[in-house]
Amino acid sequence: MILRVMAVLMVVLAMPLAACATRPMTDGERANQIVQGAEMTLKKFKASQEEPMDRFRALLPKAQGILILPGVIKGGFILAAEGGNGVLLAKDAAGRWGYPGFYLMAAGSVGLQAGAQVGDMVILVFSQDAIRSIIEHQGKLGADLGLIVGTVGAGVEASTTTNAGADLLAFTQGVGVFAGGSLEAAALVKRNDLNLAYYGQALAPADIVLQGRGQNPAADGLRKVLDAQ
Repeated sequence: MILRVMAVLMVVLAMPLAACATRPMTDGERANQIVQGAEMTLKKFKASQEEPMDRFRALLPKAQGILILPGVIKGGFILAAEGGNGVLLAKDAAGRWGYPGFYLMAAGSVGLQAGAQVGDMVILVFSQDAIRSIIEHQGKLGADLGLIVGTVGAGVEASTTTNAGADLLAFTQGVGVFAGGSLEAAALVKRNDLNLAYYGQALAPADIVLQGRGQNPAADGLRKVLDAQ
């Protein structure tokens, strides 16, 4: 089932690129594009006057980690796939935001669903334990990692849990995400290929996000937006 979902997801994600690409995008270019998209998404969320974003701005300083997924794509018919590339960042012991590790979010569900929609998603992570769980135990956000996931945002798919006491809280903006399934069934997959391209050395997410080993000045703009109040 996971392989089928990943196959559908890759096709869906490749559709907009195939229409306009004149040459294959390199891993380095893709990694830079994702970081730039994450910075733009964060700026948009912080500046938005929509009611859910008031809560986002209030909770961002309390977050210990953040997963930013610019341009999440969801589409399909009967077998639906949702996902997109993004970055995970965490605060160090001094409360400073570190550098991004790259991830793919993938989810799938079966049902009467059709269409394709694009939106941005930001997931706040409220404890160091939750960050370590995401990094050390790759799997579904809810059951596999033992985390409680909540969702906020107009048009967002319903979560199976309440937002109170959530380990992760997801905010969405954009066209929206059609109903069906839950973020708790979404899996985060490490993109070590993008980590290698972005940092010029073979680094796992734990090296970058937890140990602060990777540095790239191109991510400083994103980190400044996170630190700005």
